[in-house]
Amino acid sequence: MLTELKYKTFDELVEDVSVDFSMYSLEGMIEPQQLIKVVQRINYDLGLKIFKTNEEVLEIENYLVRLPDDFYVMNYALLCGSYKIQEPAMSGTTVEEVILDPETITNPCDTSTCLTNCGDHMRLVQKLQYETRIYDINTPISLSGNSKSISCDCPNTSYKSPYNGILKDGFIRMNLETGKLYINYQGALEDADGNLLILDHPMINEYYEYGLKQRILENLYMNGEDVVQKLNLIEQRFRGARNNALSIVNTPNFKELSKLHDMNRRAMYNKYYDQFKSYNYNSSR
Repeated sequence: MLTELKYKTFDELVEDVSVDFSMYSLEGMIEPQQLIKVVQRINYDLGLKIFKTNEEVLEIENYLVRLPDDFYVMNYALLCGSYKIQEPAMSGTTVEEVILDPETITNPCDTSTCLTNCGDHMRLVQKLQYETRIYDINTPISLSGNSKSISCDCPNTSYKSPYNGILKDGFIRMNLETGKLYINYQGALEDADGNLLILDHPMINEYYEYGLKQRILENLYMNGEDVVQKLNLIEQRFRGARNNALSIVNTPNFKELSKLHDMNRRAMYNKYYDQFKSYNYNSSR
């Protein structure tokens, strides 16, 4: 079961493996560039649960929405309505003089976005550097396009709306000229500098490490090194580590179990109770 996701870089993983294969590392037999595709395959094998879930409010300009650089898979999208600016509550008088270093000034476009339930409606709060905006959510949009970039359970693919978009080539082509679009998406496993990230979990790290060790020994074997016994041992450990990692990732957490319980309860209610409600109503008449 995954609760809080933590990550480390691909370079840190290679360093951990190099410690175990210190002799091969000192002789220059470990090439990190040959191992990147192994980590990418393992990330894909573990599934979307290990990817970071991000939220953002994007501008619709000339019928186009540019997706974030770290966009991977769309979860859902909502068209934003009007917004009001929440003024901070001030008390007393505070004066502070600060000398700002130009290199430490943050980008005024940096935002923090959060979509939450507020009673019987949804509230979208976007915290900019200088103000906080609270949006009214109008309606979901109808979404189509590249199936690989849209989650299989994305509600926008089946929702009928006068506002529709086509996801293609890093953009959403809308039938609306201007506006604001809220998106919830799975971000690519990369940091701000473009470095490949992996899931950092005590029970899942072995899957990554044995995956790299297996590929290193395969390359050595192809180059004529006598590593057959080591390769057989690593392959056995690799299969066990993969099974453990997949079982942890696929075990539902409390929120998912609660959602499944609610869905089953509604289904049973509609199947066994609704018909008797209509029968009792007709009989009373």
